[in-house]
Amino acid sequence: MREVHWPGGDADLRALETGRDRARRTLVYDEFFFLELGLALKRRGVVLEEGIPFAVSHRYTKPLARMLPYTLTAAQRRVLGEIKQDLMAPHPMNRLVQGDVGSGKTIVALMAALVAIENDTQVAVVAPTEILAEQHYLQFHPWMQALGLDVVLLSGSTKGAAKKAALEKIAAGEVAMVVGTHAVLQKGVEFHRLGLGIVDEQHRFGVRQRSVLRKKGENPHLLVMTATPIPRTLSLTLYGDLALSVIDEMPPGRTPVRTKVVTENQRSRAYAFIKKELAAGRQAYIVYPLVEESEKSDLLAASEGAEQLRNGVFADFRVGLMHGRMKPEEKEATMAAFKNRELDVLVSTTVIEVGIDVPNATVMMVEHAERFGLAQLHQLRGRVGRGAEKSTCLLLRDFRCSEDGMKRLQVMAETTDGFRIAEADLEIRGPGEFLGTRQSGMPDFRVANLLRDGRVLEEARKDAFELANDPGFLTDDRYAEVREELLARWGSRLELASVG
Repeated sequence: MREVHWPGGDADLRALETGRDRARRTLVYDEFFFLELGLALKRRGVVLEEGIPFAVSHRYTKPLARMLPYTLTAAQRRVLGEIKQDLMAPHPMNRLVQGDVGSGKTIVALMAALVAIENDTQVAVVAPTEILAEQHYLQFHPWMQALGLDVVLLSGSTKGAAKKAALEKIAAGEVAMVVGTHAVLQKGVEFHRLGLGIVDEQHRFGVRQRSVLRKKGENPHLLVMTATPIPRTLSLTLYGDLALSVIDEMPPGRTPVRTKVVTENQRSRAYAFIKKELAAGRQAYIVYPLVEESEKSDLLAASEGAEQLRNGVFADFRVGLMHGRMKPEEKEATMAAFKNRELDVLVSTTVIEVGIDVPNATVMMVEHAERFGLAQLHQLRGRVGRGAEKSTCLLLRDFRCSEDGMKRLQVMAETTDGFRIAEADLEIRGPGEFLGTRQSGMPDFRVANLLRDGRVLEEARKDAFELANDPGFLTDDRYAEVREELLARWGSRLELASVG
């Protein structure tokens, strides 16, 4: 402590400036070590718990594989293999699947779900927003239906009789899969036998949601999916208690998307480009940040925008509209119309962020692009470039654009690599903001910096995991002080009665 605050006259100034002096390194190591030790014990706790070992019978997975219009990539098959190994073990699975936009996580998750269903257990799929939950439902529903399996959607807007009926079916075990928001985690949602929980977009969720899901069954298996590639140092702190699988290969036939930042005075050129693509038989998305104009905002609302485009620039084309206030079946119908080429242009709010696959769509124009975060822009852009044709993403920015906004758009124009984008996002926003640490149940760092101290983190993690695996760690007097310190730092978050 003295060295850090009052370094001696012979201290290396360069090392002090860059935060690489030995005193600070000691404090950084200390912070990382106790974080990783907590995570290691959580993971060990999971390994020690009894789980439900599944048998892989291929009752539903084989028929699904035959129905898919494509074959799985080697990366998808590898990750699926890792998941199946976990599911067959006598301990609950606790795995994170990371994959860039469009790498095919959804199908991997569905395959895992079918393994659980083959073993006469139920699956809960939990997403952070109604929009996301709905999209998963719309994606899973047709496949599940084709296999003769029942799936229900449960969110905050499921009310009254519909909710009551859904809850009764879930409790009776008549429903194989429940897709929803945190409404699924609330009291009153009782499962007949929950075998697998799938949590989507985890970093918007806390560690706590995972433990609530665990308690909904007898130690069900857990699969966490994220489409936001997370720099390695971050996944070691955020998900240190999870085993990691990465889908690092894109399905064949994907083309890199060209991205251009355009300003308001180039709008007519952007429209001309879109029209050229439409005339060639392609389709386009136009995305707006908000659905209805609020007095405070000067945004072009999607509904007004669609109206103007229909009567103006794209009068010769078929323009559809999709936004968050529509009912799930209306969205499903609009999406199907776009997919079946009954619409040329889909004007939408960010509801199309995830899970929509229309290979014929080759252009996306994002209005007020500076108002979106990097992860969201990357997700949106992932809706085009899904076929063999060259695709383009036009990011329309306001003249009034903050420095951070400019930086974000610049990164989008320069790269399509999700990991590069995540690192840039981390640099622009800083770890706390990037993770929303306040709600992720993670201790905050006082000295350590995830961007700078990655190497120390790796060392601390290795040492912490070694110690946690020592059979005597929880009982031996030699470790009493370390255990006390661990409890002091993690408090009730550890959920391990055996530490103390």
